[in-house]
Amino acid sequence: MKITKKIKALAAASLVVLAGTAQAEWEPKGNVSLQIGFGAGGSTDTIGRIVAQTMKEQTGWNVIAENKPGGGGIAMFTGIANRPADGTVIGLGVSMPILVNLVNRPDQLKFDLDSFDYLGTAARAQLALIARSDAPFDDVAGLVEYAKSNDAPIAFDAKPQELAMRFVMEQSGAEFQFMSTKGGAENAKLALGGQAIAAFEAGEHLPFLEAGDIKMLASMNKSRHNYAPDTPTLQEQGYDIYVDPVFFFATTAGTPSEAREALTAALAEALESDAVKEVVQNTLKSPIENMGPEGTEQMMRDGVTNVGALFAN
Repeated sequence: MKITKKIKALAAASLVVLAGTAQAEWEPKGNVSLQIGFGAGGSTDTIGRIVAQTMKEQTGWNVIAENKPGGGGIAMFTGIANRPADGTVIGLGVSMPILVNLVNRPDQLKFDLDSFDYLGTAARAQLALIARSDAPFDDVAGLVEYAKSNDAPIAFDAKPQELAMRFVMEQSGAEFQFMSTKGGAENAKLALGGQAIAAFEAGEHLPFLEAGDIKMLASMNKSRHNYAPDTPTLQEQGYDIYVDPVFFFATTAGTPSEAREALTAALAEALESDAVKEVVQNTLKSPIENMGPEGTEQMMRDGVTNVGALFAN
């Protein structure tokens, strides 16, 4: 584990070191637009704006944050995929809405995974399955057994969450009921009030977890959560599925290598700054996780396979 962390730290450091060299070799001919695939005020907007500001301070480039909402990032990435590949536009989106659309309506999109050069990631939203602390089970196996002889309403606020639990239903023979909500705050209220036996949360639950009012049944991500390293993932509990929203950066496919390398390095340096780390931690309750260009592309390709399995059920 220590060796793995050291390797990751060295990799991140090498990207930062490369920033000075890459930027010295390439300079944008005008503004760099860091487009944000959602409207103002949300978590993606907050992260995008601090990254743009930090890149501007560190590189001297005129980096401008611009909101391009529509379809959970579909509108923004459509524009990026169909513009000149000159290195002057970076898109910040969230993986799950893009993957869901690529799986469910690929013929209606004006892009695919090959339409982009991937630059890196900021973090992943850590999604948890939680229950009230006095629930008569402590993990997914216990929830399944409970649901086989009791009503088991589950609160969710995004379709992939529901589909993940329908996957569990099909694999286990349990029966869940589903309560669609407007967000994590409502999910927590339903779980604490006893109207939902379990619920999905992406940070709103942490004060209740610390107070001992709720417990975490599973990480719904591909990896365990940094604040709950002893709680296994849904995959580790026997169900080969995950819901992994990742905040990622990409530009137009075919961007010249010197421009792509400069953008990648500048983003890596910004993500290592204390200012960006603090905002990401406060916004998502998650640490910075930069997968780099190759890791980001692989995350998206693996994600299509995973989301395909979700919607197959």
